[in-house]
Amino acid sequence: MTARVLITAGASGIGLAVARAFHATGAQVYVCDIDEAALARAAASMPGLFIRRCAVGQRAEVAAMVADAAMRLGGLDVLVNNAGIGGPTKPVRDLDPAEWDAVVQVNLTGTFDVTHHAIPHLIRSPSGVILNMSSAAGRYGYANRSAYSATKWALIGFTKTLSIELGEHNIRVNAIAPGAVAGERAERVFQGRAQASGRSVEEEKRLGLAGQSLKSLVDPADIAALAVFLASDAGKSISGQVLPIDGDMQRA
Repeated sequence: MTARVLITAGASGIGLAVARAFHATGAQVYVCDIDEAALARAAASMPGLFIRRCAVGQRAEVAAMVADAAMRLGGLDVLVNNAGIGGPTKPVRDLDPAEWDAVVQVNLTGTFDVTHHAIPHLIRSPSGVILNMSSAAGRYGYANRSAYSATKWALIGFTKTLSIELGEHNIRVNAIAPGAVAGERAERVFQGRAQASGRSVEEEKRLGLAGQSLKSLVDPADIAALAVFLASDAGKSISGQVLPIDGDMQRA
C-alpha cells in the first residue's frame, strides 16, 4: 500500500526535504505551511503533492487541515510534526512572556493539536507512524533560547507518552533530534548569537560546531532519509526513541 503522509511546515527547510524524500518513494504526500508562495513552489516541484495553508498555532485551522488531509489522502499512515519556531535569542530575564507563549503555542501546543486530530486516522492504518521533530536543544540546555529548548524537551516527553498509549494500535512514535542544520534558520540563529555576544557570525559558527565530533552542519536530506527509514518496515521495531542526528554533539 502506498503510504499516506502528512508533514507540517513542509514547504521549506527540513520539512521540504522530508516531503521530497517521501515523495520520491512514491508516497502520497500532503504538506501544510504558513508560506503560500513556498507551498506553490513545492507543489510545482512535486507532481501530485497536496498542499494547504495552515498556521499550526491556530487550533481551528489545525482541525480543518487534518480533516482535509485525511480526506484527500484517503486516510493517514505517517504524521511528521515538523512545524516549529525558534523564538527570540534572549536570556529569561529579558524574555517577554508573550514571546514565550508564541513559541509554546506553535512548537508544543500546535504539535499536540495536530496529533490529537490525526490519531483517529492513524489508528485505522495497518502501521501508523508519528515522527516528532525535536532538536539537540531537547537534549541540552541552551543559553538565551529558553522557550525553544523547553518545548523541544517537552516534545520528547510527548513522544515517549504517545508511544506507550498508541503501541496497542501498532502505531510507532519517535522523535528526531537534529543538531545545527544547514539552511536559512541556522544562519539566523548564528546571527542572533553574534548580536547577543558581540562576536562575528563566523566565530559563532566555529563555536557552535566545537562541541561535536563532525565539524559540519547537518544536511536536511540526511534528516529526511532518517524519517523515511523510521516510517518504513525497516523501522518496525523502533518506537519511543529519540534519534539524534547532529554530528555527534557532546554539548550545546
